[in-house]
Amino acid sequence: MNDAKLEKLQILSFVLDDEFFGTEIGIIQEVIEYREVTKVPRTPEFMLGVTNLRGQVIPVIDLRRYFNIGCQAISVDTCIIIIELMLDNERTSIGVLADRVCEVLELDVGAIKPPPNIGTSIDNRFIYGIADHDEQLIVLLTMSKIFSHEELQQAFESGSVASQQHEVASESQ
Repeated sequence: MNDAKLEKLQILSFVLDDEFFGTEIGIIQEVIEYREVTKVPRTPEFMLGVTNLRGQVIPVIDLRRYFNIGCQAISVDTCIIIIELMLDNERTSIGVLADRVCEVLELDVGAIKPPPNIGTSIDNRFIYGIADHDEQLIVLLTMSKIFSHEELQQAFESGSVASQQHEVASESQ
């Protein structure tokens, strides 16, 4: 067995409100340029709505709003990171709004520090660790923990109802 491979973690790094974040590359389906998102009534503010990706209705979440770390206007660099997670034993695609995507990085697992216990506006349950890359701190997020949170589950149930209504409307045309 190759021990060197076990000591590395590949992440996609991205920016939210001028702060660097990352998530494991294995859950990333693709990164798409920002496109209009259809609002879904009666969903939390952090759920921007849904978008159509090749016939599939994808809920889009703004993590800046969810983490309460500020908002920025949509720019030419704004994109949607499509991730795929298992939620309620079902493979689910979710869009995550990012101010910009940076790069895929390979980090030494031993160099990843545990999340701080105090002084952060982000709930530590969602943080895998903190990495230092080129003198820039990157907050490593565990997306499955973010999206298994009860508040987000309720938002997805609302989005799922809207998605089903959209599919029914499309079929009837």
